[in-house]
Amino acid sequence: MNQYRIEGGHPLKGRIRASGNKNAALPCIAAALLSEEPVILRNIPEIEDVLVMLDICRALGAGVERLDRNAWSIDGAAVRAAEVPAGLAAKVRASILFAGPLLARFGKVTLPPPGGDVIGRRRLDTHFLALEELGARIEIDGAFVFTANKLKGSDLFLDEASVTATENAVMAASIAEGRTVIRNAASEPHVQDLCRLLGAMGASISGVGSNILTIDGVASLHGADFTIGPDFMEVGSFIGLAAVTRGDIVIEGVVPEDLRMMKLAFGRLGISWSLDGDSLSVHSGQSMRIVPDLGGQIPKIDDAPWPGFPPDLTSIMTVVATQAEGTVLIHEKMFESRMFWVDKLIGMGARIVLCDPHRAVVSGPARLRGDSLTSPDVRAGMALVIAALCAEGTSSIKNVYQIERGYERIAERLQALGARIERVGE
Repeated sequence: MNQYRIEGGHPLKGRIRASGNKNAALPCIAAALLSEEPVILRNIPEIEDVLVMLDICRALGAGVERLDRNAWSIDGAAVRAAEVPAGLAAKVRASILFAGPLLARFGKVTLPPPGGDVIGRRRLDTHFLALEELGARIEIDGAFVFTANKLKGSDLFLDEASVTATENAVMAASIAEGRTVIRNAASEPHVQDLCRLLGAMGASISGVGSNILTIDGVASLHGADFTIGPDFMEVGSFIGLAAVTRGDIVIEGVVPEDLRMMKLAFGRLGISWSLDGDSLSVHSGQSMRIVPDLGGQIPKIDDAPWPGFPPDLTSIMTVVATQAEGTVLIHEKMFESRMFWVDKLIGMGARIVLCDPHRAVVSGPARLRGDSLTSPDVRAGMALVIAALCAEGTSSIKNVYQIERGYERIAERLQALGARIERVGE
């Protein structure tokens, strides 16, 4: 097992390019199996979750070829098996994304329960309800067995705006018979990327970017050459990192339209940036002063489905808030166990009151001290890296596998900005 050793207290400076969006790459890999022709995916981040999804493709019979550092070709012509190996499914929650394409193409798929981050209850009901509406039959006996004679279009209303359930429904509907309308659909940038890939493969999808998607099923999909968009979660992480280390960082390859709600939330903590095309600059000298609501009330940063504030960034914002002057409420509404990691921040010297599984009151600025830490999940793990980089002294972070599931070569890339971070074996 590897760990990070981090010496804090050094401002970071330089340029860093945003990696491809992990949450777009994973469904796009699964979608490649809808076609019997090769699908080329570019700007794919080199992370653990991607490698596991590619291994699942290989186990199902697909030809998988690495074309370049961040480019892969996936040829689903030889796919015949429709049973995802349990050992691989347990490593990544996104294994559930093979349900839609394999069911649509072969009429049957067996999926063991997916793994992934333990951040509270992550229900799969919406996936099942959507696929049942399209004509699937589902049996649960240790694994999930989906069968269908022929999927047929339907007018769906999702009981929650689930990202992965929307993606499964869109993939299945793309080669179902007739028209499908998905209402209360998720509309995050990664959902939009998947829809654009499917469109490049010959699918007919309208309403991309809204919460109503209309899909007219086609007989088959062909190959495509598609480039994944940048990871706005990573961009948000780097913005927070620059602010708390009092650094001066330029983040290249961003999509400004993806950052609008993020800009409002960071603004509440006294953090701003400038844009020049697709380059975002976070300058030193940020005010780092929490802006109260009207009447001097304590402000709140809370997450919500897109275009609300992304839940994956609440961990990052909690660390940033420890370094800002004033008090703010962080309200994580979507996952009931995601805030429990803040005891690690409190141990470093943060002034945080954990009100319940969803809410934490943060008062700053606090002098953080280096500590021995363990990464609980992808985003909280990155938040701990940020905390360690602004803390006094040296920290060690174990279980970095969790961080590297979502952040490409993160230690190496932060070193290029001047971070005193080293990846070592335990």
